[in-house]
Amino acid sequence: MTASTVAESDTAHTGPWPLGAPPASYVLGNVRAVLADRVLADARIVVRDGRIAEVGPRPAGTAADADGAGLLCLPGLIDTHSDALEKERVPRPGAELPLDFALLSLEGKMRAAGVTTVFHGANFQHKTSHGLARTVETADWICRVVEDRAARPSAPVGHRLLYRLDARSAEGAAALAGHIDRVSPAGSPAPVPPLVSHEDHTPGQGQYADRRYMERYLRGTQGMTHEEAETHVDEVIAERGGKLPVLAANYEWLGGLARAGRIRLVGHDPDSAEAVEALGERGGSVAEFPTAIAAAAAARDRGFPVVMGAPNVLRGSSHSGNVSATDLVKEGLVTSLASDYLPSGLLASVFALARDGVLGLPQAISLVTSGPASVGGLADRGRLEAGLRADLALVDDSGAWPEVRATLRAAG
Repeated sequence: MTASTVAESDTAHTGPWPLGAPPASYVLGNVRAVLADRVLADARIVVRDGRIAEVGPRPAGTAADADGAGLLCLPGLIDTHSDALEKERVPRPGAELPLDFALLSLEGKMRAAGVTTVFHGANFQHKTSHGLARTVETADWICRVVEDRAARPSAPVGHRLLYRLDARSAEGAAALAGHIDRVSPAGSPAPVPPLVSHEDHTPGQGQYADRRYMERYLRGTQGMTHEEAETHVDEVIAERGGKLPVLAANYEWLGGLARAGRIRLVGHDPDSAEAVEALGERGGSVAEFPTAIAAAAAARDRGFPVVMGAPNVLRGSSHSGNVSATDLVKEGLVTSLASDYLPSGLLASVFALARDGVLGLPQAISLVTSGPASVGGLADRGRLEAGLRADLALVDDSGAWPEVRATLRAAG
């Protein structure tokens, strides 16, 4: 991008500000603006005090503070489910980095992916996943570090939390309750209720409806033999079967919080229409990673946003043998895509959907912009419309895969 001095702007900017923090007010010209229903060529976007003031055709004879060089201009991407921070903290087994450094390092990857808002998973559970220990103590630590960074208005990425609860964990629920009471207290809930996802990874249902996929995972990550993996899964099923009273109590507690407007309750890995109906009855409002088409269809029938994984789209299938995200997109059942563990997968997946003719480009882009905004209850972003936050991404679509040239996030 190049800068030029113009009379129509409040302030002229000649430095490389698109690579850093943009000014509060500026004019961006010569872009192809991706709107809800079309791509507007040779567009101009006027930003005032961090908000979009105008999006439209560039008036003849006018210049701008920054020349978009004909790049696509999208709303900044929104990622409602990212577990990338734990991988950034422990990039290799035994090689643990300071968490606050890991968050800064991950910011660079988020910006390179065009992400301006991300919900980091804080896992209130006790388990080992992909060689990483997920504990209540680690979840508390993640919450503190993410909140500290989010409090900085100049941060180039907007950091939020996705509180993830193992629905059969009494200890996890007790720890999570303290965070909910703090961020969305009874009597004065948060204006945007925090996202809380409850999950049950007991083999035989949900993500591991076919227990063989968990056994395969254990053989690949833990080095177990076929017999050891089978025995371990049997033990997990038996151990978690004894926690049904905890499961019922946690469902009742979360449902009460959701009905009181203190949280936005997300059902993780619903595997049937019945599971979605039960989610709705206890106050849930988002279906995340449904494992079967019947579950996704039931969620859409109830008006729930449906979230699927971008890596699923890129691979063409679920790694757990569940429903293909692309198949659900073709059926019109997907509202949003989340990165899960791969920030760069967001933009690549939606461009793949557009390239393959599954969706038009504006509709595909909505899966990583306005769609996730609706999942997170964020009405102030996700579209190139007057009055919304000026969170923008400039993308070069001339190659085989999209490349982000600049990510501009409004301060605050």
